[in-house]
Amino acid sequence: MIKILVADDEADLELLIKQKFRKQIREQLYEFVFAPNGVQALKMVEDQADIELVLSDINMPEMDGLTLLTRLSETKPLLKTVIISAYGDMENIRTAMNRGAFDFLTKPIDFTDLDLTLDKTLKHLRQIKETIRAIRENNILRMYVDENVLNFMSSREAEASLTANETIEATVVFIDICSFTSISEHAKPDIVVTLLNKYFDVMVKQVINQKGHVDKFIGDAIMAVFRGDFHLDRAMEACLAIRSEIDKLPREAEADNFAPHVSIGLNSGEMISGNIGSASLKRLDYTVIGDTVNTAQRLQSAAKPGQVIIGENTYEKVKESFKCNFVGEVMLKNKQSPAKIYEVLD
Repeated sequence: MIKILVADDEADLELLIKQKFRKQIREQLYEFVFAPNGVQALKMVEDQADIELVLSDINMPEMDGLTLLTRLSETKPLLKTVIISAYGDMENIRTAMNRGAFDFLTKPIDFTDLDLTLDKTLKHLRQIKETIRAIRENNILRMYVDENVLNFMSSREAEASLTANETIEATVVFIDICSFTSISEHAKPDIVVTLLNKYFDVMVKQVINQKGHVDKFIGDAIMAVFRGDFHLDRAMEACLAIRSEIDKLPREAEADNFAPHVSIGLNSGEMISGNIGSASLKRLDYTVIGDTVNTAQRLQSAAKPGQVIIGENTYEKVKESFKCNFVGEVMLKNKQSPAKIYEVLD
């Protein structure tokens, strides 16, 4: 339903409009509200945010229509005003249009013309709303998507690349917030979500600092992937920074005095990169899969709070650059032999 304000001091105009548009009013297409002058019209617009269109006379007591038009243009720039006046000379028409009137009709009112004008004006309003919604959605998208990705999405290579699958060398990291599940079972939902987003934000910043990208959020854990030159070193640095920054965070009194810590599993090697998901649902996730990824997740499961755990193959690549301690041998899921694991200290 479209709410339309009619500002006019002619007492019989209200009855006339209700008669001429009774079908639209009955079908709840239009709702008309009325004000006898510009002052009351301005107050109604301020009090009733759902008014979308104003039909205004020019000659009214207290505040005339041209002054009302100026005030509305200043305070409600998206509100459209159509002037309906007996003063249809070119000077008044030009003044009204220069002050932001969408259209100008003359009295006596031709209601067929008014109906067409309303339809035209409301179509224009819908277009404006759709444009604003698109802008807002685009701004929200820009909050979550890197500018380079957005530029790429509009490029010609985008469509072809979305179907491209490849084998890559990369480092994958799983970072879990330890014991957070127990908090989610007892704390208020708002507190749980606020804390989780707070911790994720700290973690994501360190991933981005080392030119990695967050592949996905999995409950209270993050999967991050590092590609390109020195991907393993950058992933290691990110993990150490995440552990350090999380450990600095204070206890949360509103969540049973919860002290956040992370357990991290890291693995580096060959993996498959591609669009994976369901075409029927139109939900595809550009991600990485393979044994390297699975092993990273299982290394994270073996990590204790505050530990960054790597396997033997990764240890051999980083042992000269990072200080690591041998933890022991563990059985990882779907592995036939025990795996040697190491804790990264610094």
